[in-house]
Amino acid sequence: MNLSELRTFLAIVETGSLVRASGRLNVTQSTVTARLKSLEAELGQTLINRQKSGASLTAAGARLLRYAETISGLWQQARQETALPGGFDAVFNMVCHPDLWPGLGARLFDRVRRFQPSVALSVWQGGAAEMSGWLSSGLADLALTYAPSAQSTQSVRALGTDVLCLVSSAADSPVRFDPAYVFVEAGDEFGRWHAGTYADAGTARLNFGTAQLGLEHILTQGGSAYLPLRMAAPFLRDATLHRLDAPEFERPYHGVVNKMAAQGWGWLEAALDGL
Repeated sequence: MNLSELRTFLAIVETGSLVRASGRLNVTQSTVTARLKSLEAELGQTLINRQKSGASLTAAGARLLRYAETISGLWQQARQETALPGGFDAVFNMVCHPDLWPGLGARLFDRVRRFQPSVALSVWQGGAAEMSGWLSSGLADLALTYAPSAQSTQSVRALGTDVLCLVSSAADSPVRFDPAYVFVEAGDEFGRWHAGTYADAGTARLNFGTAQLGLEHILTQGGSAYLPLRMAAPFLRDATLHRLDAPEFERPYHGVVNKMAAQGWGWLEAALDGL
């Protein structure tokens, strides 16, 4: 097994076709087929079902997928770190929940960028499951998350709490039964709290997976939503949005540090303290 075979396997999975995979990799379709056959022969398993309608994973292929993604990612990280240009001595890989980037992740990123000039930085966004996988595989050094689940090789730091408040583009917007209300996903606990608090209010017509998307919607289209006060604050100050007199919810956020990667990085602890 070699990296080109794994990358070919991943390209087939991502594009859903051997033909499209060959285009992405800029090789012939016969090369793609040969690499896939070689990988399957080495593992003794069929990994991809080839059909006229496209390519799909077999059970064995599904089991291989997460390992292939990890191996490919680790190789990219190894190349990045060993090929650091002069003047850099480390790479800091940070992953961040999309709703923790504005005003928090961005501040940490800027702090490291300004005060650690010898450190190269890489930032990704992802959900709880993705971040947990990246941390456990060693692809990430730090995760900013609402849902920490640390292993023995990781440490968790409580960093703060988001206050989720009901804000609206109209100061006289109703707290209940607002036809322009949008539901913004904020985790299972918030979902249960919201369902109990507004049990009689019906189901929102519009739903958004992140606060950033919900914020952009009500700023451009109008409406109301539960958003982190941290994100809504600039728009409350200039009266673009209005904070309604409604029940509020607290959502703690944390930093999960990969202890092995961050060994000797005293500056990281200081940067987290600065948050």
